[in-house]
Amino acid sequence: MNLAKINIVRPLSLSDKNTQYRGRFAPSPSGFLHFGSLIAALASYLHAKSQQGLWLVRIEDIDPPREKSGASSAILTTLESFGLHWDESVLFQSQQSDLYQDVLQQLAHKNLTYHCQCTRAQIKENGGLYQGQCRDKRLLAKNNATRLCNHQAVYHYHDLIQGKYSCQQDLAQEDFILVRKDGLFAYQLAVVVDDIYQNINHVIRGCDLLEPTARQLSFYQQLGYQAPMFGHVPLAITEQGYKLSKQNKAPAIDDKNPAPALIAALNFLGQNAPNELLTYSAQQIIQWAVEHWSTEHIPKKQQIIFK
Repeated sequence: MNLAKINIVRPLSLSDKNTQYRGRFAPSPSGFLHFGSLIAALASYLHAKSQQGLWLVRIEDIDPPREKSGASSAILTTLESFGLHWDESVLFQSQQSDLYQDVLQQLAHKNLTYHCQCTRAQIKENGGLYQGQCRDKRLLAKNNATRLCNHQAVYHYHDLIQGKYSCQQDLAQEDFILVRKDGLFAYQLAVVVDDIYQNINHVIRGCDLLEPTARQLSFYQQLGYQAPMFGHVPLAITEQGYKLSKQNKAPAIDDKNPAPALIAALNFLGQNAPNELLTYSAQQIIQWAVEHWSTEHIPKKQQIIFK
C-alpha cells in the first residue's frame, strides 16, 4: 500500500523553516465570539507570543447553512478590540476548495478513500461507531459521503496542557468522513489540510477537541506530514453542565469594554491577573499576559464551571 506523502502546495513564507512557532485561532462564523471563544483565542495567542511566535487567524466558513450573516467580520473586529492581532493575512476556508479537491483526488488515486451511504441512524443502530460497511461496495460519489481508509489509527498522544490522552480504540480506528453527503467538506479534512498549508506547528484550543485530535493525528500520518504539537485548555460551561457555544446561544462578549472579559479569561486560565489591570487598555493587559504566561498554571481539568 502506497502511503507516500500527499502534495499540499503551501504559500511562500520567510518563516517557512519549521523553526519559528506558528499557532492559529480558527473560529467558525456560526455566531459572534463569546467567553468560551475568548478563552481559546487568548490561550492560543499568549502561548504563541510568549515564545516569540506568529499567531494566525483562519475563518472556518465551509458550512454555509450554519453561518450567521456578518459573523466573520464581527469576529475579526472583536479580536482586534481585545488586542489580539494576527500576523499574516486571514485565511478563509471557503477559498480553499481547489486545494481540498486536489488532496481528495490524490487520496483516491492511492485507494485511501471510498464512498459511504450509511446514515447516522443506521450507524447509531449498530452501536454508534461506523464499522466499515461500505468499504468494499465501490459506491459512486453522488449522494454519498467520502470516508478515509484509516490505516494509521492513533490511540494515545501527549497534550501540552492535559498530559497523556488516550482515545477509545474503536473510535480511533473508525474510517471518518472527509466529505459529507451534501457535498460539503468535513471538518477533519479542512482543518488538517489547512494546518499543513499554513505550516502550523502548535495548536492551542478547547478540551472539546481532545478526541478529534486523535483522528487528526492519524490523518497527518496518512498524508505524510509531521503533526503540530497540541494543547487543550479547559472549557467554560454553565451551571447546568452545558458548554458555552454559539449553538447554545452564549452571549457575545462586549468589544466596547474588553478589560473585564480579558481579566476573567486570564483568571479562568489560572494566570492570576491583578485587579489593577481593570484600568489598563486591552493592549496593556495583553502585554502583561504575554510576559506572565504560564501553561503550568492552567487547570488540568477538562471542564470548569462557568457561572
